Amino acid sequence: MFAAPPSPYLVPFDGSFRVDDAPTAPPEDAPDRKRCEKKLEKTVKELRRLQRKLYAQDQYALLLVFQAMDAAGKDSTIRAVMTGINPAGCQVYSFKRPSTEEYDHDFLWRTAVRLPERGRIGIFNRSYYESVLVVRVHPEFLRAERIPDAPPLERLWRERYESIADHEKHLARNGTVILKFFLNVSREEQKRRFLSRIDEPDKNWKFSRHDLEERALWPRYMEAYEDALNATSRPHAPWYAIPADDKPFMRLTVARLVADALDGLGLAYPTLDPEEQARLGECRARLLAEE
Repeated sequence: MFAAPPSPYLVPFDGSFRVDDAPTAPPEDAPDRKRCEKKLEKTVKELRRLQRKLYAQDQYALLLVFQAMDAAGKDSTIRAVMTGINPAGCQVYSFKRPSTEEYDHDFLWRTAVRLPERGRIGIFNRSYYESVLVVRVHPEFLRAERIPDAPPLERLWRERYESIADHEKHLARNGTVILKFFLNVSREEQKRRFLSRIDEPDKNWKFSRHDLEERALWPRYMEAYEDALNATSRPHAPWYAIPADDKPFMRLTVARLVADALDGLGLAYPTLDPEEQARLGECRARLLAEE
């Protein structure tokens, strides 16, 4: 049975999370960059071993959800944590503005059809939470969804939280382990990273004027994140608010939580019953008897 790995960054299940109180920087006793990178390398090796067991046992699926403000480091964290993981057992999806087909379905559909199979790790770079984050900050986007008899906005968000919570409970009951990461970057650090994207030519492609328009809505986004995390952090689908101002520490923290979650499942390679073992012996003898 899955149990949320303990962590100082675990979002409480009682609705008491406050964005203003959540750290964006690592603790004072955090390892330095070099030690973080060394520990990450060791943890990634552990993840490779656990992923092989997950794939072979073929009983659980692992879903990792990443949400964050722009420049928080979602892409680089996914890349760093999943480096070396067998591609046959891992899949990454990045969800941007919905397509016409996706708008013709409910807001959970486009992610539901990309959920990981048993034995695999699925990674959502943004997710169904966009419908209570970006869409909440920009309610005008709801027009494209063409919801019949749409309720007042406050009720709509509550109903979407309920839909998400029910969806995640259903997945958990059927063997999907869910870990959700809010990469909590400070406004000051986001500014520094935006300036880096502007000043360094090889990073220009990462920046858009639209990023500044969204940055101006920071308080509204923080309110949306706070409400969404409080409404949906549960023991079977926990949220972790990871300090994101220091990328090496952030990557190590995420990797450690993923490894702890997999390790807690008691994964093991399948074993054969005596009859199947005997057949293996027969097959071995036949192979050795070949000229």
